[in-house]
Amino acid sequence: MKIRWSHLAALAAGCLFVTTTAFAQTKIGVVSLQKALQDTAEIKQAQADLEARYKPRQAELAQLDKEVAKLQQDAEQNQGKYTDAAMAELSTRLQRKQRDLQRMTQLLQDDVNRERTDILNRSGQRMQEIIKKFAEEKGFDIVVDPGSLLYAKPGLDLSAEVTAIYDRAYPVKK
Repeated sequence: MKIRWSHLAALAAGCLFVTTTAFAQTKIGVVSLQKALQDTAEIKQAQADLEARYKPRQAELAQLDKEVAKLQQDAEQNQGKYTDAAMAELSTRLQRKQRDLQRMTQLLQDDVNRERTDILNRSGQRMQEIIKKFAEEKGFDIVVDPGSLLYAKPGLDLSAEVTAIYDRAYPVKK
């Protein structure tokens, strides 16, 4: 059986028509999940709470950093004036303070990261539920994140609407 180019072209055109027709009926929306989450009142409040909660530890680290800088300056300026024993003691204190600063900085960062991750995971799950409900109510077939999207009309971006719905569903407690 011979296949003619004209039959193949007609078949390809038919497939294209069916695909185009099905796609034309698909309602697509775009939500920047990162932007939608960052703009929620809950995330803004959580960020302010984190900053307030960890401010004393940051102040403690800043003070310790000043102490380390002062010890380093003292060691550099008085290297020829101090005895070997005094320089060894100063060097030991400096190393201890540097280790303390490094350890405390890492602990603070770990605590902040852990808390931030917990907040974002909880909020992310809630946002997914909001987006799903929103899409179903508005008749969207597909909602995509622009992170891997090559192009979308600005009018398709639903991020602000989804954020507003999220804020109504999960109001910030004052």
